[in-house]
Amino acid sequence: MVQHFDMDFFLISFGILLALIGIVGAVIPGLPSPPISFISLILISLTDKIYYSESFYFTFGVLALGITLLDYYVPIYGTKKFGGSRAGVVGSTIGLIVSVFILPFTGIVIGPFGLLGILLGPFIGAWLGETLAGTRGDLALRAAIGSFIGFLAGTLVKLIYSIAVMIIIVRDIIKLIFS
Repeated sequence: MVQHFDMDFFLISFGILLALIGIVGAVIPGLPSPPISFISLILISLTDKIYYSESFYFTFGVLALGITLLDYYVPIYGTKKFGGSRAGVVGSTIGLIVSVFILPFTGIVIGPFGLLGILLGPFIGAWLGETLAGTRGDLALRAAIGSFIGFLAGTLVKLIYSIAVMIIIVRDIIKLIFS
């Protein structure tokens, strides 16, 4: 009985950790947050106490896959919709990576300015990408705005999904504790 409890504790703990990584991954590039969050649901349900239906898995699995695929397309769509090119999308991604991974270690962006860097990085990167590709100033700015809106839309959808998964997990753990 004790060994079984230990496995449930491990699965729940690891599931919670992955759900948290999923939330963080919604704003940090390179971490596929919806699939990570979906895996956290699977881990939680491997315990003897928490159960999800096949339709639940299907719905959340399809959502995770769809959101992940759309996340690659939405910034491109936003940039193109506002008249930009692939250079704007690449610049936006590089700007985000620089603002998340490089600037905090330089001491330039710390504390509450870290979030500002995450928000401005894609915008500045898209503008620089378009400008370096030879796009006129006003068009480069429009493309940067489109890329930024696309980035925000994708991030928001990933964040909503990952937070919804965390809420489900917390709800079910609370039910488990008080049952």
